[in-house]
Amino acid sequence: MAGVIQTTVRRSMPAALLLRVRHRSPGLANGLVGGALAAGLGLAAFTVLVMLLWVSSPYPDSGPGGALHVAAALWLLAHGAELVRVDTLSGAPAPMGVPPLLLAVVPVWLLHRAARDTAEGGARDNAPLMPGRTAWAGVVLGYLAVAAPAALYAAGGALRPSWAWTALCVPLIALVAAGTGVWTAYGRPSGPLEQVLGAVLPRGARHLVLGPDGRPGVAARAAAAGATVLVAGGAVLLTVSLGWHFGETRRTFGRLTEGWSGWLAVLLLCVTLLPNAAVWAAAYALGPGFLLGAGVAVTPLGARAAPLLPPFPLLAAVPDPGAGTALHGTVVALPLTAGVVVGWFVGRGSVTGGGRFGVWTTGRTAGAAAFAAGLCGVLMALLAGLAGGPLGTAALARFGPVWWQVGLATAVWLGLTAAATALTVRAWRLRRSYRRGERRGDRVVAARRRPALPRPPQRERLPRGTWFKRKRGRSAPAPAPVAADEPYLLLDDDGDDGDDDRAHGAPDGLRDFRDLRDGTDPFGLRPRPEPLGDLPTASPPAAPGDTEPRPPT
Repeated sequence: MAGVIQTTVRRSMPAALLLRVRHRSPGLANGLVGGALAAGLGLAAFTVLVMLLWVSSPYPDSGPGGALHVAAALWLLAHGAELVRVDTLSGAPAPMGVPPLLLAVVPVWLLHRAARDTAEGGARDNAPLMPGRTAWAGVVLGYLAVAAPAALYAAGGALRPSWAWTALCVPLIALVAAGTGVWTAYGRPSGPLEQVLGAVLPRGARHLVLGPDGRPGVAARAAAAGATVLVAGGAVLLTVSLGWHFGETRRTFGRLTEGWSGWLAVLLLCVTLLPNAAVWAAAYALGPGFLLGAGVAVTPLGARAAPLLPPFPLLAAVPDPGAGTALHGTVVALPLTAGVVVGWFVGRGSVTGGGRFGVWTTGRTAGAAAFAAGLCGVLMALLAGLAGGPLGTAALARFGPVWWQVGLATAVWLGLTAAATALTVRAWRLRRSYRRGERRGDRVVAARRRPALPRPPQRERLPRGTWFKRKRGRSAPAPAPVAADEPYLLLDDDGDDGDDDRAHGAPDGLRDFRDLRDGTDPFGLRPRPEPLGDLPTASPPAAPGDTEPRPPT
């Protein structure tokens, strides 16, 4: 029996290794579970949608297995992966690479929430956060552990994923979305962004993208506002064009399918493609337009007919073939408006948000406006690249806007307009401030003494080698305990002179509380009478037989 006990003791794991496993394995395990749960929820959402449409369809082409294959393929398409259609009329496989941008919100949001919740771990304010790299790696690995079987399952259906695009897009989306989730859990520190900007941008342009307080800089806010105006304006142009061709839009529903289930499926497809169509309309307003096939360009200057296109409702908004008219030329108001918005942001920041540079010069203001226009061009090029793709071979190999043309047109349009607007806004704001100073110069106003407020603590910067750090509120030290018998001194004399009180706006007659203790009345009243001199104190009566002298009381 003793031998058995001795063998068991020898084979036991060391205490240090047990402690290490106890502290590290739950974090990675939670990340794996969170990533797998995010992937499972995304697949479940797509499966429910596809199964509802399959059940309501009066003439389903395949059984439930085919519907499940389509759901897995659509889930991969939402990540940007290209699909290949094998059941074509010609027998040759045809690619389908136009990802609906609205569907991409589902996996990105689920990954972001999973990474954020995993990093926080349900901990309270004083509890430590999970290490950022552990949470990030766990969520990504758990997500890919579910994505790989899903891709293998989708490969057996009619819509098969392209392995090259799947191996590139799905891990990239998982890395970026999970990284933003962990970054949010740690209070959005500026350390990671500063390291990335330090490797990409020169030192003089970093403050335009990231401010000293960790918030987006002037150029970043202006670029985001310009891209928002372009996409929102594209949505307005799309709505106007659909209303103009309302009759043709309504007829396309009847040509594609029959019954309310088919109409509902087409309507849902149109809704998921609305962000894509808004980006296409913005590209049309910028000038490059978009392609409806190889060599079939649609621009404000003219549009060519595309006879191979199916009757789809959103395609009814495409302008009629022929040369452009003056009505088509009015769309240039959209990039001009976006340029004015970008210039207004930069011009306002050149006067009020100069930071350590003070009021910017005209050259710096124009350069910041051009830099903001370039950033907006990068954003629009990224959106244009995501909104288009191939829908087949030969004539349909190129479908949608060309990303580099959209980015270049955005930078040119907004660069010229934003620079002029920024200089105008800067001059107007400076002139208004000067005019205010001239009007107030002839008035004699008594100087107001305001108390000097304490300066806010400086922003805590992360070390260069650290990407994630605990939240500032979580690392606050606990207040020191106060003893129960320790007195609370309200009138504590720290030995300072009256200069500090005078600087804080105290009245001349009351510099500190020492006047009250000295007997001087600061309000002009009579001083307190001086206390009487020392009076003799009587000793207590001695007890009978007590010969020892007693001290006075």
